[in-house]
Amino acid sequence: MSNITGLTRGGATWEPQFVLALDAKKCIGCGRCYKVCPRNVFDLVERDEDELDDDLDDDNMMVMTLADALDCIGCGACARVCPKSCHTHGAAPVAA
Repeated sequence: MSNITGLTRGGATWEPQFVLALDAKKCIGCGRCYKVCPRNVFDLVERDEDELDDDLDDDNMMVMTLADALDCIGCGACARVCPKSCHTHGAAPVAA
């Protein structure tokens, strides 16, 4: 269980789910997560040579990366707009 919980405006308990990883092999570089993120969590970069496949065209030469995952506020907007389910989310670790 995380050490960060809150309440919605309606009073329901809400626990943020922070982005932990992004699967570059699934990512199509559409930029939807970048556009919807209210923070500077993502960055669009060129794919590494070892990630390139024969079926990729010029439009798929870019891939999203985590630029600053520690800036994530746990809203989950990126996962909701991703057409390829590239994001992995989880609760914040419990402070020791």
